[in-house]
Amino acid sequence: MDILLVGGLLLLVMMLLLSGGVWIAMTLAICGWVGQAFFTSTSPGNNLFSAFWESNASWELAALPLFIWMGEILFRTRLSEEMFEGLRPWLNRVPGRLMHTTILGCGIFGSVSGSSAATCATISKVALPELVKRGYSEKIALGSLATAGTLGILIPPSITMVVYAVAADASIIRIFLAGFLPGFLLMALFSGYIMWWSLRHPDQVPPPDAPSSWREKFRQSGSLIPCAVLIVFIVWVLVAGYATATECAAYGVAGSLAIAWWGGSLTWQNFWEGLMGTTRTSCMIMFILAGAAFLTKTMAFTGIPRELAEWVNHMNLSPFSLIAVLTVVYLVLGTALDGISMIVLTSAVVLPMIQKAGFDLVWFGIFIVLLVEIAEVTPPVGFNLFVLQNMTGKDSNTVARAALPFFGCLVACIVLITVFPQIVTILPNLVMGAEK
Repeated sequence: MDILLVGGLLLLVMMLLLSGGVWIAMTLAICGWVGQAFFTSTSPGNNLFSAFWESNASWELAALPLFIWMGEILFRTRLSEEMFEGLRPWLNRVPGRLMHTTILGCGIFGSVSGSSAATCATISKVALPELVKRGYSEKIALGSLATAGTLGILIPPSITMVVYAVAADASIIRIFLAGFLPGFLLMALFSGYIMWWSLRHPDQVPPPDAPSSWREKFRQSGSLIPCAVLIVFIVWVLVAGYATATECAAYGVAGSLAIAWWGGSLTWQNFWEGLMGTTRTSCMIMFILAGAAFLTKTMAFTGIPRELAEWVNHMNLSPFSLIAVLTVVYLVLGTALDGISMIVLTSAVVLPMIQKAGFDLVWFGIFIVLLVEIAEVTPPVGFNLFVLQNMTGKDSNTVARAALPFFGCLVACIVLITVFPQIVTILPNLVMGAEK
């Protein structure tokens, strides 16, 4: 049977199961089982157990529940409320006001965690209840959190970037440096849309507070100091190389507990509730990761990603036509694969095509990361959609519709770096010199 037809059948099975209300992780696992049992000669049972174990028995993944616990501590004590109170006077005259905290929070936290899931889950736990409580649009908050959560894999350090650098035999530091300006550009696009939307819908944004003096602003921002010091410390020890992302997550939890205890808002009840909330969210994410890992094995055994890449290679396209077709191919793959798997399974065929077309491999790495970000919010298997669905009780399609305008910002960012590749290459060339 044609391999691409097999991919279409598996996608149909996935859609039917999801529309029938089957658990997300179970849907992914069932699709993987069907693909291996009927379209390969491998044993799905053995691969199922190995995929589930390998996807969760990871030292790097230990950072996920720790960062989520940090968010639970901030959410269940007064720290999150104090953070928003401290930011409010500075954003009072900016259209959208506190809505921008979702973008700022995801950008800062993403640079620490390096994980899209951890960024989305943690900032959502802190920001969403506060924004809804203060009268901001829940739809815009959901959309911005789903897409800004993907900044965790664009703003260095990023596991996805490391995997690409290894696959492309490129400099990891050069690719890390290349991610900063596109990351800031994307944050600016997200915030720009929030400002435009707020000016169009002033009735859905709380009115501004009375103007305050600089002295009053600094006084109200005093509550930001403990959390700001904690975030700066975590970023510093990570960038300086004194700690791994997992160790930084542990520092974040310890620091959050210490600040909450010092402020008198930590009790045994909210400590226990936070621990149980962390357990539920972490298990949900890890279960989905396990199902996705098994489906990824199925994709590898059937050869669907490689077949797609070979199909593109045989089309003999012009450079920009090649980029356009690869965009479509990676978006299709993103409906069923995680970003790392997309890179690993296609790099052997795609990277020689890119080099032959004359594109810079560092630039293409950022291009791929942006496509992976889009895949995180693309139904039916957009991972950030699942995270927010399970955290808020909203249907994933509702979250996807809310994220649609911000999805457009991601597309605009891809267009901008394609038309102006210097956005990606200028910083690594300034710091490390131009590649010869």
